[in-house]
Amino acid sequence: MPKQKTHKGMQKRFKVTASGKAKHRKAFRGHILGKKSGNRKRQLRQDGVVTGAEAVQIVNALRPSL
Repeated sequence: MPKQKTHKGMQKRFKVTASGKAKHRKAFRGHILGKKSGNRKRQLRQDGVVTGAEAVQIVNALRPSL
């Protein structure tokens, strides 16, 4: 029986928490930060959490590496 492989693209972008949720880095934090407000940049620092059917797909794609 062939083994399931970890999806390397998802492994670079997502992390599975201890409770099984998928975390991701928020967008719009890479550059051009001068025009963004401090409040907005502060909120972008926190990791986002994926929910619903997409979260299930992400966790299944990362399953072999867990």
